[in-house]
Amino acid sequence: MIDIYVALAIIGLAALIHASFQLGVSVLTLLSGHSLSVKRSEFRIFRLTTSFVFGAITMTLLLLASLTLFLADFVTPENHFLIWSIISGLLIGVGVAVWFSYYRSGPGTSLWIPRAFADFLVDRTKATKRSAEAFSLGLASVFGELLFIIAPLAVAAYALLLLPSYWQIASILFYVAVSVSSLLIVWILIGHGYKISRIQKWRETHKTFLQYCAAAGLIILGAFTYVNEVLGGLL
Repeated sequence: MIDIYVALAIIGLAALIHASFQLGVSVLTLLSGHSLSVKRSEFRIFRLTTSFVFGAITMTLLLLASLTLFLADFVTPENHFLIWSIISGLLIGVGVAVWFSYYRSGPGTSLWIPRAFADFLVDRTKATKRSAEAFSLGLASVFGELLFIIAPLAVAAYALLLLPSYWQIASILFYVAVSVSSLLIVWILIGHGYKISRIQKWRETHKTFLQYCAAAGLIILGAFTYVNEVLGGLL
């Protein structure tokens, strides 16, 4: 059985890596910028952005819980090391992909996502007028980045599964809170009147740092889980 503190450290690092991904933040700033451009009231902007954040939180929670239940059907003492090996490989593979392809080349903060999906998100932000639409946009922004966030979600889900039951609910809530922390920070800044242009400028200035931190975190976490949980368990 994995040590509780090691499992919690894995969950915490996975959540921090998840928080460094930027699709949700990009869509939130687009939604806020468009709402400001059409001169919506501060209350309506707050309502839309709050609904968006709750949509992102809901989807993150659903994905993590679903992955945990999915893995629960496969865990046996015989395949414990195999599952850790697969997850470790997934972490390293996604880390390499983030390192080389998370942002598109050139100025700005354009992400890896297909242009058709990016255009869809832009069109949806412009058409969003109700809280329910903003909520669904929050759901879509998290699901749309599943190709990358699947790695931290998977390692967190398996670590959760190996924890005692009395730790699991608190750990799930901890992961969700940390993983959406960057989105919450931007939401708070927008709510306090911080200019979207300044947020976007900060993101563009630090995009390389965020990209390499996420990539390095995934690779380090993958190497750690393989050495500690696979090699350490077999020796």
